[in-house]
Amino acid sequence: MRVLLTLFFILGCFSLSMAQTTAPTYSNEFLSIGVGARSFAMGNASVASQSNVEAAYWNPASLVQIDKKYDVAAMHAEYFGGLSAYDYAGLSVKLNKESAIAFSLIRFGVDDIPNTLELIDKEGNLRYDRITTFTSADYALLISYARKTGIKGLNVGGNVKLIYRHTGDFASAYGFGIDLAATYSTSSWKFGALLRDATSTFNSWVFKTDQLEEVFAVTGNEIPENSTELTLPKLILGVSREFQLSDKFALLAEFDADFTFDGKRNVLVKGDPVSIDPHMGIEASFKKFIFLRAGVNNFQEETDFDNSKSWTFQPNLGLGINYKNFRLDYALTDVGDQSIARYSNVFSLAYSFD
Repeated sequence: MRVLLTLFFILGCFSLSMAQTTAPTYSNEFLSIGVGARSFAMGNASVASQSNVEAAYWNPASLVQIDKKYDVAAMHAEYFGGLSAYDYAGLSVKLNKESAIAFSLIRFGVDDIPNTLELIDKEGNLRYDRITTFTSADYALLISYARKTGIKGLNVGGNVKLIYRHTGDFASAYGFGIDLAATYSTSSWKFGALLRDATSTFNSWVFKTDQLEEVFAVTGNEIPENSTELTLPKLILGVSREFQLSDKFALLAEFDADFTFDGKRNVLVKGDPVSIDPHMGIEASFKKFIFLRAGVNNFQEETDFDNSKSWTFQPNLGLGINYKNFRLDYALTDVGDQSIARYSNVFSLAYSFD
């Protein structure tokens, strides 16, 4: 146990030091979207309360709380009016009473993008028959492990992340990163902590510029060079509590806060280098069979055309049904179009078994 705590401390200090290096403020953002309609409905407030296969993403330390030996889940969502697709599939395996592993696959992509590099031939003629299509997609494989500690209620875990990103035949990148996580629970309270990209996640980009050099030269664009991209650490803390209202009704509430260390961001608490992005959600249940959920997140300050400023937020609603080890969840994000984000319908299906 002392070795684990020492490792957490060393990696935390390393993460804060890495945060002072020069790196893009936003990198690998497709891994910040989230997984599971339950979490979307609750404003992505799931670091403390999530306790199924989707916990591999939100807090892998919670995997040991899964009752069944196997838990599988899948999710599909579309963004930007259906132009892009976001998909997730996960599998968790309970090794024994003390430990569990999980595998998660995430894809965010835009398909059938027109490639007009060859639209105009050497004689200056438009050749629509020469238009082809390509795909720009990001993939991530999460390999998760969780284990109970000698302290009652305290679990630890982590993710190893393998990333592949590509834009047609023009560019591709391979990445690697590590997440560290812990949970602590009492009879009613649950606390969660996730240090995402604990050692910073590295993406190594390779550009194939043979097809681009002539077009870039004509248009005056700079030809990209092979490079390494860093995703700096993010600390997410969460606390949740369940209230048993009666034999049939229960209420769960969670509050999370994301701490970023890469400079001032457009969030509720802006700072340099530390910014804090809070989000919260509630879940009401009847006999653990039907669940009604609501959450709010994505607080941002917008500037209007007359330079006036106002705050926006993203409200979400959702519904869940648990029946004979099956879980069907639905979320409607950005209800009422209160933020600059477009609303999305998110569905996820899960099944647990021995």
